[in-house]
Amino acid sequence: MKKNIILIGFMGVGKGTTARAYAEKYKCFNIDTDDLIESKANCKIKEIFKEHGEKYFRSLEQECANWIESSVDDSLISCGGGFFNVNNLNKLGTVVLLDASYDWIYNRLSTAENAKAKLKKRPLFSEPKKAKKLYNERQESYKELANIIINVEGKELKSIIKEIHKKTSKRLELLENK
Repeated sequence: MKKNIILIGFMGVGKGTTARAYAEKYKCFNIDTDDLIESKANCKIKEIFKEHGEKYFRSLEQECANWIESSVDDSLISCGGGFFNVNNLNKLGTVVLLDASYDWIYNRLSTAENAKAKLKKRPLFSEPKKAKKLYNERQESYKELANIIINVEGKELKSIIKEIHKKTSKRLELLENK
């Protein structure tokens, strides 16, 4: 049983922010799948989409997941919004969904200190109707794949990471005692 914690959820929900805070507090490695993919491809994700298309990007996500499965343990992994589609997600570790409403996520991004940069990094949010449609399409899958669901709306970051730690530790303990 892998001891990784896999953070999934819609883009902009705070997976990266949460992962960095968790890794600092609990002294573990934090891996971001989008960063790994950009490093491997030697270009930004939006360039990968533009030059090679979504299908190619998804194949890189699968490659990344395969590497995590074979080579990574006892780490926190924050995933891109579509990473949940890899065929071995449940073999990578405990899957934790950071859940929030679309409106809360959009508001979080658009009112952030560096809102322009946050929204630019997520070009899909330039078309809110399209983004909300994708959000609605993904919600059920996120919830089906998650071992643990944490609603992050209105919660402080410290509280979120404590909840992740408590619930994942309890789950690992239960699995090890089986």
